Amino acid sequence: MTTETTMPRRGAGPGGLRLRTAIAAAFVLARFKPGRLRRVLARGSRGARPATYEETLEVYEGVTATSRRCAGRYGCLLRSVAIALACRMSGTWPDWCAGVRTAPPFSPHAWVEAEGRTVGEQAESADLRPLMVVTVCEGVPGERGGGDDDGGGQAP
Repeated sequence: MTTETTMPRRGAGPGGLRLRTAIAAAFVLARFKPGRLRRVLARGSRGARPATYEETLEVYEGVTATSRRCAGRYGCLLRSVAIALACRMSGTWPDWCAGVRTAPPFSPHAWVEAEGRTVGEQAESADLRPLMVVTVCEGVPGERGGGDDDGGGQAP
């Protein structure tokens, strides 16, 4: 047997290109200031249906298997953004959260939730305090005008 028959390539299989695209976009978006990142994700969540826990967990496992940076201890922002974007590419949206851990070690953290439960996190929901949440029902505060305009011509 060859290695190829026993060990699948990372990111291969169904959704491989979708996951790699979401991870690449997450690397770009993770550099945005928090307010701008929130606005971009809120626009991206429009028109999606809420993701189920099982769907989100499957994407979580795919993202962490595809990217070592996303799987790492300090990859929470990249991981959560990549999961949200990958879910959106399939028409769903989990709740994207950014906040702090309320139990030691006290630190900033980003995660996704589906059906009211954190997905793939070692910490319990009670140990996390969200400061920013992007859900499917949310609009973009302060956005001018209506319709499907993505702000063409306006400064972000």
